[in-house]
Amino acid sequence: MANKEKLFTEFVAPTTQEWLDKIEVDLKGADFQKRLVWRTNEGFNVQPFYRREDLANLKTPDALPGEFPFVRGNKKDSNVWYVRQNIVVDDPKAANAKALDILNKGIDSLGFRLPGKSVSKETVATLLDGIYCDIIEVNFATCPRHSVELAEILVAYFAEKGYDKEKVVGSIEFDPMAKMVMKGKDVTPVLEVAPKLVEVLKEYPNFRCIAVSTDALNNAGAYIVQELGYALAWGNEYLQQLVDAGVDADLAAKSIKFNMGVSENYFMEIAKFRAARLLWAQIVKQYEPKNDCACKMIINATTSTYNQTLFDSYVNLLRSQTEAMSAALGSVNQQLLIKEESHFDRIVDPSAGSYYIEHLTDALAQEAWKIFLKVEEEGGFLAAVKAGTVQDDINATNVKRHGDAAKRKEFLLGTNQFPNFTEKSEGKKAKACGCCCGHAEEEEHPFKAISSTRLAADFEDLRIHTEETKVPTAFMLTIGNLAMRQARAQFSCNFLACAGYKVIDNLGFKTVEEGVDAALEAKADIVVICSSDDEYAEYAIPAFKYLNGRAMFVVAGAPACMEDLKAAGIENFVHVKCNVLETLKEYNQKLGI
Repeated sequence: MANKEKLFTEFVAPTTQEWLDKIEVDLKGADFQKRLVWRTNEGFNVQPFYRREDLANLKTPDALPGEFPFVRGNKKDSNVWYVRQNIVVDDPKAANAKALDILNKGIDSLGFRLPGKSVSKETVATLLDGIYCDIIEVNFATCPRHSVELAEILVAYFAEKGYDKEKVVGSIEFDPMAKMVMKGKDVTPVLEVAPKLVEVLKEYPNFRCIAVSTDALNNAGAYIVQELGYALAWGNEYLQQLVDAGVDADLAAKSIKFNMGVSENYFMEIAKFRAARLLWAQIVKQYEPKNDCACKMIINATTSTYNQTLFDSYVNLLRSQTEAMSAALGSVNQQLLIKEESHFDRIVDPSAGSYYIEHLTDALAQEAWKIFLKVEEEGGFLAAVKAGTVQDDINATNVKRHGDAAKRKEFLLGTNQFPNFTEKSEGKKAKACGCCCGHAEEEEHPFKAISSTRLAADFEDLRIHTEETKVPTAFMLTIGNLAMRQARAQFSCNFLACAGYKVIDNLGFKTVEEGVDAALEAKADIVVICSSDDEYAEYAIPAFKYLNGRAMFVVAGAPACMEDLKAAGIENFVHVKCNVLETLKEYNQKLGI
């Protein structure tokens, strides 16, 4: 007979107040709000723990998978997604060969990026030769001015092949507003093409043709809530324009596809996609579609390039894999390892019911909705772009994030934190971004543009400049308290290696004279004294005087005696409050680099 005894009945569930009381004791007088509550960049607080009662007033847990408002995903029975790879089409035959090769390796979604001048029946036939468009997803990106032509060619090709129109899945990424947002170019006349494009493809219900490309905002450093809020406003602008042009609301909504980025903030990104589906469904509902399926948000997620780095590039694999996991658990398209080995495709919305993620979903939805409403008050997304408010917002965030990275308030592993001391660039340079549409755009830029500069770029430029000019040697003069000198030496090595300096650590010296002599023997350009705050009053000035200008002298830390050290002529200090980037640039200048 089965044992039906309930486990843990002898334990009384502690109340929230009891948890808080215990935390206060453990904090030993430290401020709970400052120590444990996280104030996010998205504009809301995250508590250190959540309980069932925190979900009492939330609506997100009430929905079921595959049902309006689709917060838990568009599917009921699985979390299957397409694994996509994009191919730049310089040679249609070579692109086709590459497509066939990767299809045999597990890819089931192709993205062809071809110049507008290459759009033709022959090009399409060559690209799709041997590819079954009723089995895999096929996507195309080209110059917006050639999108209708491409759509007509594809429709004729699909008809010639006899494909079931319901089984053809894919897209044409028509998104002229992306050029306005990112480049400041006036392409408003091209927007008039949208209704015609939708009309051409209307008999293919799973082939979408209007794109909302907020992955570009993500790659420009936008915070999660900014990408989400502007995605809603961007999509609504297209939807409103189509409806105003006489397109049926259901058809208009089903023509829109979102290309969104996914960054390294694991749980926040999962919540972002859940909140995105929730809010988009509510927006579409206001257009009174005949069927709730028109309210489904279709998203293609692409891992961010904003946090990718040239140095310690293997860390990029960790970043992108975590990002892909966020997308998969958020029920969005993205990849082979997590599908075939981790089986993320077999579970529908595993994050549902998580007190933390449900809270994040709700909080992100509220903050993103504020951005959406603000844009609508400004006359809609297009008006906001013309006024430059969207660009200003994203650019301000990019500047702030670069400033935070310079101060190491935002970490980039292997770049501004724990760099590989011995790694060299070996000729690696950042790849320049270029348009592959082949259309010579007007030179005028009447609107503001967005600056897309990777977060690591400033440090990489500095490090490559150092490497190509002169690599100085920094010597750790470790003395005094064992624990403090080791900690200070490790901190200083990491600090200086961010600029590509050669760093030499040591076990410790009995006298400062012994340490300085060893540094000069090692031909050091920089001598960093590493000790405890109390001992700097004893060691720093004698070491500085004995060195006598034969190398740059740096004190590791910000000791209480700093003013006394400065009065003695010591001017260089490295500590946690330093702007690492600016300090290293200053050191380069002093060293003649």
